[in-house]
Amino acid sequence: MKAVMLTGLRRIEAGEVEKPTIGSDGEVLLKVERVGVCGSDVHYYETGRIGSQVVEFPFIMGHECSAIVAAVGSGVRRVSVGDEVVVEAAMWCGRCDQCRAGRENTCRNLRFLGNPGQSAGCLCEYIVMPEGSCFPTGGRISLAQGVICEPLAIGIYAVRQSAIDEESTIAILGAGPIGLSCMAAAKAVGVRAIYVTDKIDERLEAASGNGAVWTGNPHKTSIVKEIIEREPLGVDVVFECAGEQETLDEAIEILQPGGKLMLIGIPEFERVSFVIDKMRRKEITVVNVRRQKGCTQTAIDWIRDGRVEVDYMLTHRFGLEETGEAFEMVAGYRDAVIKAIIEL
Repeated sequence: MKAVMLTGLRRIEAGEVEKPTIGSDGEVLLKVERVGVCGSDVHYYETGRIGSQVVEFPFIMGHECSAIVAAVGSGVRRVSVGDEVVVEAAMWCGRCDQCRAGRENTCRNLRFLGNPGQSAGCLCEYIVMPEGSCFPTGGRISLAQGVICEPLAIGIYAVRQSAIDEESTIAILGAGPIGLSCMAAAKAVGVRAIYVTDKIDERLEAASGNGAVWTGNPHKTSIVKEIIEREPLGVDVVFECAGEQETLDEAIEILQPGGKLMLIGIPEFERVSFVIDKMRRKEITVVNVRRQKGCTQTAIDWIRDGRVEVDYMLTHRFGLEETGEAFEMVAGYRDAVIKAIIEL
């Protein structure tokens, strides 16, 4: 089957690899239809690693995808051949202490699509996934919308963890697909005000048109000064979606005492720091958000029911043979890209 592989830093090549086969009763063979290019994929593309996860070349990337069921194991009941599905990239064991506690997102034996040492990705014609990772859509959302369900589910989970409500004020630092997904989920839940920052004006325009009451570019204005002028007591929750030291520092400044910092962005570096005096005096709570924890079906339902709008995020489409071009665009933040999709 056809696949595109990372064969070196910033080097993507097409090739033929062996088509996977169903190996157990609970597995599903999927014909991949659409794949999203994620920021974490770009980390591998540019640096070959995220923290302790180091790529061994060649490697098939990709974890955001929608697909059509091509074959099922004898024990599969959730999906049938021909079904359109959203694929949840996580594959949990269901047996460890974390899974038994309802924390499959921190499964001790977790495998994840497109993660080195765990599983090859979905930038290929076919993949095999466990039944539990396949969510049928009934054709009620498009294949492209199915791709955005992965980041949207993370946004929904982050919002659930934040415990915001209609009286909350929030800031989202970083308006890529994850930040905009957090905004969509927060808007759906209901908040008093959403402030959004990013270094790309076109992304700020997208945020302004879809729920933000104020947006700011740190290259052009003082984020802390502008937000505090509008919220003198500080905001209740900050969703840090950029993975940058600069945005972590801004978060501590704009949070009110007792506020909550949601860490969602993945830094390229191994360590971050906080001004502990300010953080301690404000008694800031820090919450790490690890993937989507049971929110994939909610993401599908919210898109299907019109509770969230996601189509504006789907800005660019490429063929499989254009994957390298897509990665270069996303890595360079070119042409106002928000979400680039590979169409197989």
